[in-house]
Amino acid sequence: MTLHINQQARFFEESPQHLAALVALEMQGKTRGIAVAINQQVIPKDRWAHTPLQEQDQILIISATQGG
Repeated sequence: MTLHINQQARFFEESPQHLAALVALEMQGKTRGIAVAINQQVIPKDRWAHTPLQEQDQILIISATQGG
């Protein structure tokens, strides 16, 4: 499966079954301060585990940072 994550194509031989699995994989388990959109639609965190991924999905993962 090919997914476009933050505008970079990524091929997965064993595709993540749902958004929560992809976020855990990409963010190494970090889930706090993360926002995710699929095909320009923001997905609430409580729906990540129930949101399937499709071939060629455009996924944007944003991580909050601290600073001043």
